[in-house]
Amino acid sequence: MDATGRIEQIVSPSVEAMGYEIVRVQLSGSQRPVLQIMAERADGAPMTVEDCADISRSVSALLDVEDPIAGAYTLEVSSPGLDRPLTRLKDYERFAGFEARIETRIAIDGRKRFKGRLRGVEGDEVRVETEQGPAGIAFDNIQRAKLVITDDLLRASGQQA
Repeated sequence: MDATGRIEQIVSPSVEAMGYEIVRVQLSGSQRPVLQIMAERADGAPMTVEDCADISRSVSALLDVEDPIAGAYTLEVSSPGLDRPLTRLKDYERFAGFEARIETRIAIDGRKRFKGRLRGVEGDEVRVETEQGPAGIAFDNIQRAKLVITDDLLRASGQQA
């Protein structure tokens, strides 16, 4: 298991018990690494600065005890934002109908980059309607994916375009 997987394993139970879901754990940098924990409220309400601060305090205490990162690091806790990363299979169901950019690990019909409207999930395959037609992408083949900010997404989030 890599460092981010280990960190997620350490902090998830506490974060979930507090009423949040982890969207992504990312560790970057080498001199003074930055540990980014992206979370959202399990009840679907918008994240507040206080939510992030609560998670940060809880996670800091857990990581001080477990000490999974050698040396000093910076902890950042944030909400996903509008152009959120899509990291869980349920994200593709939840945001069906919205535009996304998807990058695959292995090329599909000579392509590794897809942009289109999400059409949900069938089994472990993400369905996307692209300009070239419908595509099915195995969830395990997705390296990176995120929502694209569009007028539809802005309207759905209650913001103005």
